[in-house]
Amino acid sequence: MAIYSSVEACPKCGETELGKGKQSGYSVMSTKNKISMGSPIEYIICTQCGYIIEGYVTKPEKFKGTMY
Repeated sequence: MAIYSSVEACPKCGETELGKGKQSGYSVMSTKNKISMGSPIEYIICTQCGYIIEGYVTKPEKFKGTMY
């Protein structure tokens, strides 16, 4: 799943050149109440100040039915 963001500038410093990044290694978002391998996390990042603007799991379907 690709990240599509409507953000056009960093809310912290105003920079308009943004980048995409992902956590590596075993850094995944895991479900709270069911066994799952989790999902990688990707981010929209400001290339000027490093502020993480938005974060997303790449496999959101893994979290269905985990609210209660």
